[in-house]
Amino acid sequence: MYYFKYTDSTNSKIKYNNSTIDNYDLVSARYPVKLTDYYASLITSPDNPIGRQCLPHIRELEDEVQCPDPLTESSLSPVPGLIHRYPDRVVLLVSNRCPVYCRFCMRKRHVGNGDAPMAREALNRALQYINDHPAINDVILSGGDPLMLADESLTAVLDGIRAIPHVSVIRIGTRVPVTFPERITGELANLLKRYHPLYINTHFNHPDEITPASRFACGVLADAGIPLGNQTVLLKGVNDSVETMKRLMTGLLSLRVKPYYLHQMDLVKGTAHFRTSVTTGLKIIAGMRGHISGLAVPQYVIDLPGGKGKVALLPDDVEFNDTTLSIRTYTGERVSYEDIRETRE
Repeated sequence: MYYFKYTDSTNSKIKYNNSTIDNYDLVSARYPVKLTDYYASLITSPDNPIGRQCLPHIRELEDEVQCPDPLTESSLSPVPGLIHRYPDRVVLLVSNRCPVYCRFCMRKRHVGNGDAPMAREALNRALQYINDHPAINDVILSGGDPLMLADESLTAVLDGIRAIPHVSVIRIGTRVPVTFPERITGELANLLKRYHPLYINTHFNHPDEITPASRFACGVLADAGIPLGNQTVLLKGVNDSVETMKRLMTGLLSLRVKPYYLHQMDLVKGTAHFRTSVTTGLKIIAGMRGHISGLAVPQYVIDLPGGKGKVALLPDDVEFNDTTLSIRTYTGERVSYEDIRETRE
């Protein structure tokens, strides 16, 4: 098992207007920084929508309330590298490497803790677990970014999954088309299409990420017959307006990418400054419904703390009591979720 090789832009401190990013060393010592040359080229300032997503900020160190693992993934991991939250699907963490370290990452606790792919022995244990649980019919490759595996390593993973008779669907979660589009080649697409039904969910957060390069990458995958979806995270100061979200979602359709989820921020330590209120998210959904194609309107979801699972929200189906929300899970359980009071900076 080994990684696809590439160059990144973190060999030296990133500078704008001949000045180093404020508190770069202090923040990066706890939460490392990495970005590709391509993604760095989209940054016009540390405060533009791309810079905010990938450049360190001192506010990452000021968050002492939220939790490193709010979704309790560690307790839902029956074998190393596998998360089994729902009855019929699992997440397989095949890679520990990303081309860009997003500052809002849901697995921020792992970022920079080694750069090795899943060991062969761990992969075999995970595949055996899936084989021993016939209710599992859907395997989601995640990490890190699965497409940072070399083609040979990715083939080994996919061959192992396809050898399990009761697994019908494979999904790959990747930000590579957005942050490292040159990785998407005809050879990679031909490799992936051998394993249909295979789906890819990518991760565009802002219309500025829709470029000729990312458009070409998505086209290569779509031309291989791979259905493409997108999961966007609602980020304060990046995409928390109706107009920005409308441009993003309609732009995705032009890439042949179906908007799938709009995620409320997970309550991950070090990311609180990105968090919007749930009311903001509901207003954005309401502002898109009827104003753009229904194909372009994603589901707005909260991945509830404690491993309770994702819940889709609509503007008319949430019970509010001041900042406390009552949300019904997919199992019928009622869960209280503490919202924030929105402030504008």
